[in-house]
Amino acid sequence: MSAKENAQEILRRLTSASAAERILISFAALIMAVIVGAVIVLISGRVATCQTAATTILGVGFCYDPIQVYLVLFNGALGEPFLVNSPGLIKPLNPNWNPLNFGLALTLKETTLLIFTGLSVAVAFRAGLFNIGTQGQLILGALATALFAYFVAPILPGGVLGGLILIPLAIFVGALVGGLYGAIPGALKAYADANEVITTIMLNFIAAQVAFVLVSEFFRNPDSQVVETTPLPDFATLLPVAFPQGGDFSILALLFGLALVVVVWYLLEQTSFGYDLRTSGEQPEAAEYGGVDAKRTTVMSMFLSGALGGIGGAIWVLMVMGKFQAGVPSLGFDGITVTILAGNNPFGIIPASLLFGTLKSGSLAVQFQTGVPKQLVGVLRGLIILFVAMPEFFRMLGSYVNLEPDTDAVATDGGSLLGGDDE
Repeated sequence: MSAKENAQEILRRLTSASAAERILISFAALIMAVIVGAVIVLISGRVATCQTAATTILGVGFCYDPIQVYLVLFNGALGEPFLVNSPGLIKPLNPNWNPLNFGLALTLKETTLLIFTGLSVAVAFRAGLFNIGTQGQLILGALATALFAYFVAPILPGGVLGGLILIPLAIFVGALVGGLYGAIPGALKAYADANEVITTIMLNFIAAQVAFVLVSEFFRNPDSQVVETTPLPDFATLLPVAFPQGGDFSILALLFGLALVVVVWYLLEQTSFGYDLRTSGEQPEAAEYGGVDAKRTTVMSMFLSGALGGIGGAIWVLMVMGKFQAGVPSLGFDGITVTILAGNNPFGIIPASLLFGTLKSGSLAVQFQTGVPKQLVGVLRGLIILFVAMPEFFRMLGSYVNLEPDTDAVATDGGSLLGGDDE
């Protein structure tokens, strides 16, 4: 069997894998990533200089202990529920552990934000579109949210009542602006056949620069040296209900994200619009033949995708920052990884976001507690994401590639595409 045939066979197996098999593949990939990461940690620990070896294997000392690194990584993301510095492999529970802690708040904050951006990319992917512009849609949605909340807050009553009125409206504005910005590459794709990958990437840069100019020239906080808007009043933000203030996490935002997962799943799987969207992505010719307006579906899909990205920007402003600030983190690009990890399944985005949030927040604990350089921590995080995402990426690739041999191709009327005998 040739290398091409071997590759096609692997893609066929991945494409036809059941949900249970894909979970097992992801779990095996996670274990492999941990093993490879441990080897890299050991090699780095051998090259590094230290006064006391963290671990010794076959009489050879290493500055970094990979087991300790992984324990600290996941333990730190949960807020230190285990005493990882205790002797032995089985670590005792921390009697002072409080589930409403700062470390877990950081993890859930990242998880919450990635749910929105993951949903944004997933909707476009399900429509057969590659929306690489979620970052730009998020930026403009965040800016619109901050400006709307800032100018409307003074005319509303303060306290809970003002928040109940202002916060939903601000989120809606962020969704609308993000959706309209997402509809631009959708319209270019539908009516000018412009490649949405190129247009969305370029629109990311445009959004970032437009936001920077608007804030720095017209809406800048006069009391700050940073390019940012004036902070919003407390009643216009999503304050922590039970978690520490510094964790920048609101349980209300997470609940909203989980509810939106259900809404998006229902929209995609249980409505006629979702059927048209999925059919356009999986079988565009069949969708056209069935009467689906492909151009309209493309624009609406990108509008919905952009709106979800805009909501992510709104939550970033209202929950994390309390204002808009230039230099928005790459949440939109992280959403692409989350979506691939989830296999474009809205419910799969929840654990994928949680894994990504755990790796991001736990890496801070590794830097502070083990002395491992942040660059090496980034390598470990990237390895885990890469190994877990690649099988799903190739499965998605296989669904877009014709894996059948040419001799097996069959025409729609039942005859051979190669021009067999007619009877």
